[in-house]
Amino acid sequence: MGSRSRSAGTTIAAPPSVVFAILSDPRQHTRIDGSGTVRASVSGPERLELGSEFGMDMKNGAKYKIRNKVVEFEPDRLIAWRHMGKHRWRYELTPTNGGGTQVVETWDLSHYDPVSRAALKALFGSRTQKALDETMVKLKAAAEADAAG
Repeated sequence: MGSRSRSAGTTIAAPPSVVFAILSDPRQHTRIDGSGTVRASVSGPERLELGSEFGMDMKNGAKYKIRNKVVEFEPDRLIAWRHMGKHRWRYELTPTNGGGTQVVETWDLSHYDPVSRAALKALFGSRTQKALDETMVKLKAAAEADAAG
């Protein structure tokens, strides 16, 4: 995806099923949010699947609510959602030797035209990259804690 996205990744000492359980449960998104904007899950199923819709309380300066829809889904391997914009938040999981998981989170702008994509990257790219990096730190800590019991 290159210039059409921003990504961050990490290796987690937990199996993909443990990592995916966190990602596919919108009630746990506040636990791993590196942006500091996700406040609470307000609607949706306990376990996401393709087509699931879920709402979140957010705060980025002002408080607001956002509605998301799962647009890509493969259990223990891939989950992505989008809200009213065309960008996607994608998590790709790959098992590692020894029972761990390589995780890559991507802010995917590939569904936008080049002008809109460039504007979004200029406005939010740097801040989003920091949030992606911090989300990986928090997801790693959460999944490893869950795996340890």
